[in-house]
Amino acid sequence: MENGFTLVTHLYSGMSTVRRINAYRYAGVVESALLLDDLVVEIIADGAHLPKSLLQLVYKTKGADAICLVTDSMRAAGMPEGKTILGSLDDGQEVIVEDGVAKLLDRSAFAGSVCTADRLIRTMVQLAQVPLVEAIRMLTLTPARVLDIQDRKGSLAPGKEADIVVFDADIKISMVLVKGKLGFSRNLEVKNETN
Repeated sequence: MENGFTLVTHLYSGMSTVRRINAYRYAGVVESALLLDDLVVEIIADGAHLPKSLLQLVYKTKGADAICLVTDSMRAAGMPEGKTILGSLDDGQEVIVEDGVAKLLDRSAFAGSVCTADRLIRTMVQLAQVPLVEAIRMLTLTPARVLDIQDRKGSLAPGKEADIVVFDADIKISMVLVKGKLGFSRNLEVKNETN
C-alpha cells in the first residue's frame, strides 16, 4: 500500500496466506487484504473458486463498497461443457470445462472461470445470502469507482450512461440497454443499426 497498491486481484487465487517462520506466524496477502480497509478486493464469485463460507467471510469483512465481483472468464464462458483452449487458439493450453469451471486436464487445478456476470449476482444472493442490492453494487458501482469512471458508469443517475440490465426473480437476463439503446431482449429480435 505504501507503494500505491489499492486493489487485490482475485482474492484467494494463487496468493499467500498465514505462514509460520520459526515459532512466529505472519499474515499473508489474503489476511492483509481482509484487514486493511483501504484495499478493495476482487472475487471470482462463481461458487467454485470460493465456497459459500469464504464468500460470506469476504463480504462480512470488506462490505459491498470494497468488493468487486469479477468473472475472470475465458472464451468458454456461456458455452457447453467439454474440452476447450485456454489462451491462444494457435498455441494455448487444452483444458476441460466441467462443474461450471475450467480445469486442467488432470483436474489438479482450476484453469479459469466460465461464469457470466449474472451468475456472480446469483451466487452472491442465493449461495452467500448477500442482499441483492449489495451484490449489484459489487458488480457496478464499486468497480466503476476503482476504474475512476463513476461519473458516467456504475449507477443510474441523470447525466450517466444508461447501461441497464433487466432480470427476473431468478436473475435470468431479459433485457440489456447500452447507453439507453436496446442491445438485447429475450422476447424481441434486436436489429443492429450502423451509423
